[in-house]
Amino acid sequence: MTSPTHLPSWKALSEHRAEVDATSIQQIFDTHSDRITECTVNAAGWTLDFSKNRATSKTLSLLTQLAKEADIESLRNKMFQGDTINSTENRSVLHTALRASHAQESLVVDNSNVLAEVRSTLKQMEKFVWQLQSGQWRGYSNKKILDVVSIGIGGSYLGPKVVTEALKPYAQDTIRVHYIANIDGSDISEKLKKLDPETTLFIVSSKSFGTLETLYNANASREWFLRNGGQENQIHKHFAAVSSNVKKAVEFGIAEENIFPMWDWVGGRYSLWSAIGLPIAVSVGMENFRALLDGAHEMDTHFKTAPLEKNLPVIMGTLGIWYCNFYGAQSHVLIPYDHYLRGLPAHIQQLDMESNGKANHQDGSNTEIDTGPIIWGGSGTNGQHAYHQLLHQGTRLVPVDFIAPLTTHNPVNDHHLQLFANCVSQSQALMVGKTLTQAKDELKNSGATNEQINKIAPHKVIKGNRPSNTLLTEKLTPFTVGSLIALYEHKTFVQGAIWGINSFDQWGVELGKVLGTDIAQRLSSSTDNAELDTSTQALIEAFKKAQS
Repeated sequence: MTSPTHLPSWKALSEHRAEVDATSIQQIFDTHSDRITECTVNAAGWTLDFSKNRATSKTLSLLTQLAKEADIESLRNKMFQGDTINSTENRSVLHTALRASHAQESLVVDNSNVLAEVRSTLKQMEKFVWQLQSGQWRGYSNKKILDVVSIGIGGSYLGPKVVTEALKPYAQDTIRVHYIANIDGSDISEKLKKLDPETTLFIVSSKSFGTLETLYNANASREWFLRNGGQENQIHKHFAAVSSNVKKAVEFGIAEENIFPMWDWVGGRYSLWSAIGLPIAVSVGMENFRALLDGAHEMDTHFKTAPLEKNLPVIMGTLGIWYCNFYGAQSHVLIPYDHYLRGLPAHIQQLDMESNGKANHQDGSNTEIDTGPIIWGGSGTNGQHAYHQLLHQGTRLVPVDFIAPLTTHNPVNDHHLQLFANCVSQSQALMVGKTLTQAKDELKNSGATNEQINKIAPHKVIKGNRPSNTLLTEKLTPFTVGSLIALYEHKTFVQGAIWGINSFDQWGVELGKVLGTDIAQRLSSSTDNAELDTSTQALIEAFKKAQS
């Protein structure tokens, strides 16, 4: 598939927009008494209310038709069965196999039973976690391990960190988990200040065991260990790895039995379900880690089996395309009303923007329409005192996903009631807005003069008719966190499939890495930089001067 613009449903949606513009979300509610019933879907512990969208029943029907014409069902099935859908890297895309049901006996890809490998790795993880949490694993001075530090970057860092934060109520008391990613020396320095080398274990996560940032931080951690009482022959007691390069990891000093596999058929941003999620398991225990996988698997099952018109990833994905391509929305905001989910927008940002930030179709031709929106967001209610101003009165249309649990792990007075009230009221306010008449009446009732009313009222007008989804769950658990992240994974897949792009490569990341190696060499040598642009030359010289 190339551009979806040739599809009949795309053309119909283009013509249909004028009909939608002639009404408002509020008017759709007023004229359709069963709107909320039609626009509520439940799956895998989550309820999606998508009623507050600029979308009539006809819009939703056309979006479903778009998904059908884009062959979403066939492409989805190819992904689940292990076909090579990552065409530029000639790879299968099987993060779903990492959380497959135990009832499924095998999934053979390239003459290898993928599920057998996954289950073997889970057993290896289980043993590792048990040794740490039970105190069986001892450091070089025979003390228990009290701190585990995960060293990685990108998908080897962000997903596990976000899930560890989200599941903090389930964290075990025995071990604290930390993350290091940034090559900025301040990151690792601040972490190491608080740690004891006798009771600290590092997990180095790098498929090649050569990712620059990860290797630098791993070597710095190794040096810190050796400077503070550790010996070369004791490194294996304080380092483990998740890597495909067993040879390099062993040369580093890691025992082979403590090297966990990574597979080419799992992209970094989809890897938290694999041994990359080992820090999660260390934090919350293997039982809760398996519950995380179960939640994701249930969302997988929903995505595979639910009719498109009742399919959460399809609904959210096609609505996103509606705003991106037919309304020119350039961004999409995620606002979780739960402190533990505060990092979720950053993970979905990487997931979505690294997957769908592409300008070429699968056949290499240029896209003629916009793809992947800018994903951003933060925790509610903090955002209400910051960027919500732009959402309500700004000139840009920004669709919103509100995400909230109905109950809290930490009841304090009526805090959760107020938190949830803010979540609901923000979605309501985006929809209804405030008219000039309402603004004038409000000022009049407050005792303002006519002059004040005429001066201030226009500034209090909020146009409303701004779209949002609301995702609710009974409580944030390992299961519901797993299903939520899987939901956004499949939403991203749906959009990439409709746009006709490859959501599973990331060639745009590579150029900066290559140039970074070249610049690093120039910063530490007297290489002639005359062939570089004058800006780059000046920046190199500024750095060199500061070091002298």
